[in-house]
Amino acid sequence: MHRPSFPRVACLLAGLVGVNPFSSHAAVKLITLPPRERVEIQLDNPNVTLVEEERIVPLAAGVNDVVFAWSNANIDRDSVQFRCLTDPEQIRVLSVSYPPEGGTLTWQVYSPNAGSARVRISYLMGQLDKSFMYRAVAASDERSLTLWQYILLHNQANEEFGVAGMWAGFGERFERPIGIAETRQLLAAKFENVPIRKMYTANLAEFGYLDAGKQQLRIPMHHVLLNDEANGLGKFALMFGKARIFQDDGRGTVAFIGEDWASFTPRDDELKLYLGVAKDVVVVRTIERREQTRVLGHLHDIDVIVKYEIENFKDQAVDLDIVESMRALRAEIRGDSPRDVEWELVADGTLTSAVNKDESTADLAAFRVTLPARGADDKAIKVAHTLHVRIRNEW
Repeated sequence: MHRPSFPRVACLLAGLVGVNPFSSHAAVKLITLPPRERVEIQLDNPNVTLVEEERIVPLAAGVNDVVFAWSNANIDRDSVQFRCLTDPEQIRVLSVSYPPEGGTLTWQVYSPNAGSARVRISYLMGQLDKSFMYRAVAASDERSLTLWQYILLHNQANEEFGVAGMWAGFGERFERPIGIAETRQLLAAKFENVPIRKMYTANLAEFGYLDAGKQQLRIPMHHVLLNDEANGLGKFALMFGKARIFQDDGRGTVAFIGEDWASFTPRDDELKLYLGVAKDVVVVRTIERREQTRVLGHLHDIDVIVKYEIENFKDQAVDLDIVESMRALRAEIRGDSPRDVEWELVADGTLTSAVNKDESTADLAAFRVTLPARGADDKAIKVAHTLHVRIRNEW
């Protein structure tokens, strides 16, 4: 069995020989403890880390002082717990004291007999934490990808743990050595052949213009995958972390295509990985109509038609998500207001039949349209869509 070297977090035992729990102390004999037999580290809490260690402790018959001391390690002293695993009914903690100098505590432990006992000491430790990183490699046709999830373990706790068992709150437990001031990359999970779709999005409020003079929108591209079992995921939520995205070039190598921060993605939710700005999907957005109609007193409705002229220069059809923020649209045509927007779609807009109910909210009108591939002459087929919306009861 591998045994880690003696750690900086130290336990010292002052054995009090031949006494009962209520007698006066006899002469004290210092006993050097062996190194940790086992270490378990739980990384499931984002704010603190739970460490559990087991040691074989030589106890004298009677009352023993077990001293737990740490130097330059960020341990929550109120969280430190001691438990005997060998004979918990007979070997028990009588009291615990905290010397005024800090960084140490002493348990009085009673044992009816002399001998070795396995004990477990647990505590909360700071500066021993984790972050997540992803590597995604899309297939050459961009219909699936392989996703690797890594845990980056950061040990700035001034403590060496040797080989320790770790659990991140999901997935499998794993064992790795942990050194002082070390950052270690650990493979937590791998998912193969995960279906994806490539998404193009036109959303002025979120992404702005690529060319404001031409009213040409910036069109970001994303790979979208669904974190559910049907798509080879869904075992647990995907944690926030940096993602590096690659694509198989069809020649046995992969090309780097982007880097993004993957958002926290619960089960059955979508993860979107940013790929950059599209150059071959062009969207020009204009306000075609804005007419104000008095309703009552100072109240009036505003009739708005937003026009999108779209060209797809790719040699395959693509889906485009068109999103309008009603608050941003109102601010664009008449200035902002703290009031919520009352609005409704008017049926004669071409986008009315393409509503994306999953993405629409009280503020966002979301639509999904399919753009035809470019023609045989390599010219894009221009498509025009209109959003007809009525903003109600404005002052």
